[in-house]
Amino acid sequence: MSNKQMRAADVVAQMKDGMTVGIGGWGPRRKPMALVREILRSPLKDLTVVSYGGADVGMLCAAGKVKKLIFAFVSLDFIPLEPYFRMARQSGAIEVMEIDEGLFMLGLKAAGMRVPYIPTRVGLGTDVLKRNPGIALVASPYDRKDWVAMPALPLDVALLHVDRADARGVCQIKGPDMYMDDLFARASRNTFVSCDELVDSSYFAQGDEARHVYWERSETTGVVHLPCGAHPSSCDPLYGFDVQHFKEYAASAKEPGGWQKYAERYVDCSEQDYLERVGGTDAVRKLPLPVF
Repeated sequence: MSNKQMRAADVVAQMKDGMTVGIGGWGPRRKPMALVREILRSPLKDLTVVSYGGADVGMLCAAGKVKKLIFAFVSLDFIPLEPYFRMARQSGAIEVMEIDEGLFMLGLKAAGMRVPYIPTRVGLGTDVLKRNPGIALVASPYDRKDWVAMPALPLDVALLHVDRADARGVCQIKGPDMYMDDLFARASRNTFVSCDELVDSSYFAQGDEARHVYWERSETTGVVHLPCGAHPSSCDPLYGFDVQHFKEYAASAKEPGGWQKYAERYVDCSEQDYLERVGGTDAVRKLPLPVF
């Protein structure tokens, strides 16, 4: 296909109850939040979510969309533990596969390579194996030692957000870290990408712009033009994450009916209304970049 442009509603229309959904980004960074909000507006349920989690995970848990979560952490950084995820985890409302960042990465790599597992020493001697009896050890034919066999994490759908994309599905990330988004794209049967800017394909022929393209356009199923679509997470270098909005969101978790009140204001509306309610695109693009 030469034109893979879609609407957010078209993406969600291709998803079904019970699917395994990978969500790119990292904590409060470059999450495809506009696509997540579209899921929140839909009747989708019983999802297995695979994520280096942030508010994407928390909101989906709060809305009752998650059956199982495969994760390495769920954090908003300056708010160490995502509040709605915490409520779901502590109440036992979701099934979990809790692994460390390295095993998570290897699971995505294995899925992208179309192999059943990748052997590693990561996790040996830790409670990761005690808490995940489904992760087996495998004997090496070379050194006669047992290694952790991290199983592949194949995805039905991956949702990603990028700085720029063209209609063919070429995607560009210019921030300091692409996280594991390229692995999500290759691990998934279908990869849907939201972008802040939709550009002509000639853009990538300029200077070194193509150097910031990290996966083949054949891996991209659909492209949705959603300016500021990562908000309230960041999309470095275009905008930082919205500290005040995250504080408001986290505070809602401590109030009776807090999620319903948050959702009424920021989810049960169009994406354009959402942007207006958080101050507009100009305000979002002025959010300072985080410094670490």
